[in-house]
Amino acid sequence: MIIIDSLLAAPLRGLMFVLEKIDEAVQKEIEAEEQAVMADLSALHRALDSGAMTEAEFDVREKKLLDRLDRLHSEGGSDAHGDASS
Repeated sequence: MIIIDSLLAAPLRGLMFVLEKIDEAVQKEIEAEEQAVMADLSALHRALDSGAMTEAEFDVREKKLLDRLDRLHSEGGSDAHGDASS
């Protein structure tokens, strides 16, 4: 009986394995995108501090980056640490 149960459950376990791998890949991609946005925000702040852009330009570009970061958090369902409490 145990052998039959194992054989019947094997396709489901295989599907779960594939879905977990897909989820891991998506989370890694979201984390990489978040890191890229954070790097862009840092560069933006440096440009403002050095006088390379005006406050108005900074505000527009910062808002776009922050909106992008918010979308990434809502798509991923968690922050970069896998914690859904943010």
